[in-house]
Amino acid sequence: MEKLVITGGTTLTGEVSIMGAKNSAIAILPATLLCKGICTLNNVPNIIDVNLSCQILEQLGSKITWVGPNSLTIDNTNIYNTHAPLDLTSKFRASYYLIGAMLSRCKEIEVGLPGGCNLGARPIDQHIKAFEALGATANCSQGKINVSTNKLIGSNIYMDVVSVGATINALLASVFAEGTTTIDNAAKEPHIVDVANFLNALGADIRGAGTDLIKVNGVQELRNSVTYSIVPDQIEAGTFMLAAIASKGDILIKNCIPEHLDPLTSKILEIGGNVEICADTIHVWCKNRVNKTVVKTLPYPGFPTDLQPQIGVVLSMANGTSIINESIWDSRFQYTAELNKMGANITAQGKSAIFEGVEKLYGAPVFATDLRAGAALVIAGIVAEGTTEIFNLKHIDRGYENIEKKFASLGAKIERVVEK
Repeated sequence: MEKLVITGGTTLTGEVSIMGAKNSAIAILPATLLCKGICTLNNVPNIIDVNLSCQILEQLGSKITWVGPNSLTIDNTNIYNTHAPLDLTSKFRASYYLIGAMLSRCKEIEVGLPGGCNLGARPIDQHIKAFEALGATANCSQGKINVSTNKLIGSNIYMDVVSVGATINALLASVFAEGTTTIDNAAKEPHIVDVANFLNALGADIRGAGTDLIKVNGVQELRNSVTYSIVPDQIEAGTFMLAAIASKGDILIKNCIPEHLDPLTSKILEIGGNVEICADTIHVWCKNRVNKTVVKTLPYPGFPTDLQPQIGVVLSMANGTSIINESIWDSRFQYTAELNKMGANITAQGKSAIFEGVEKLYGAPVFATDLRAGAALVIAGIVAEGTTEIFNLKHIDRGYENIEKKFASLGAKIERVVEK
């Protein structure tokens, strides 16, 4: 068993470069199935979810070659299997993107019900609604989803709730649909724009990505090759921004898109931190204890739910009482019990949590309950007095590349240890 051992009380300083976006990569990898040739992807994060995606694609017939630490080629000339391996697809949430992609390419697909972090109910009804609107038939039974069609026809799709996954799946399924598809009440996250840009680079005709109304004019075929670079990861960038504030540090965050982080920047300035923005860098620093605030997570361009646990660490040590209202997931506050082990004073109930700010946290053995909770605990361990041990690293490794090395480069005393 692996664990992270952190000796706390560190003020983080220095520079860090941000990896490619996890949420883009795990959608663009299945999207390459629409190309019957070779795709070259750059700025690919080398993380567990990406490696799982590659394994699944290879079992469908893709030939994948890593040509560098963060670059790969995918040859999808000969896709021969429409039954995705259930043991792999059930391990992470984004496996459902195979449905939209394979429905476009092969008109059928079988995928295991998606897994991932336990954040509460995460239905896929909006995905199925989109597929059915385009003329497909879906059947869910025995832990599997079977979707098939004779022909995909453009349609008007209205999302009853804003869903990133369903929006991307509707995009993938409608690229080859006959006629025009409209996706209304679409999600607007940066990785949706990234997927649309990738598909348009291949020759798709997608307009309006990044707004709540997307139009897809179906095409008969795409180009046989493309080279594309994935955008930087806004959540990793935000994680380091909040680490700078929590540790009263000074960090220059490179290779990022600052406008993707406007809601976080505004909140940091509100609580007393400092932010300086340049073209593709964000400089964040803080010298004093921050002030209390109220945070409500919302779909983009609101405050990201994936940065909620990280700002929770900051607010656990703020001056006064803060409140976080979680509007996206039902079970996102599991991490608060772990922070309380470290001396925080947090009361969580339902989709709200009250943070009574304490002056300091103390090291303790804690467990990462999900991906972003794990990142939050790393920040907590770095600023806490004493030693912190973090277990369940599989969650952290799903979405962060070399997290301990990056924090160590900023001065953190952190190492990965294998327990016998």
